[in-house]
Amino acid sequence: MPLIIFEGPELTKEQKEKIAKEFTDTASKITGIPAEAFTVLLKENSPENVGIGGQLLVNKKK
Repeated sequence: MPLIIFEGPELTKEQKEKIAKEFTDTASKITGIPAEAFTVLLKENSPENVGIGGQLLVNKKK
């Protein structure tokens, strides 16, 4: 079972549906593995839980 993990910002339901489909379709085309075999995990991180350059992302957006 191939596994695709996307870790990024919080997304809308529509964005999640699109990214899961696009990742699966692309990986299936490239590998020849049926789309039904792929699992996509979406891990959302709020800006309060991400630090870049020693600062929380929520503070850098201001």
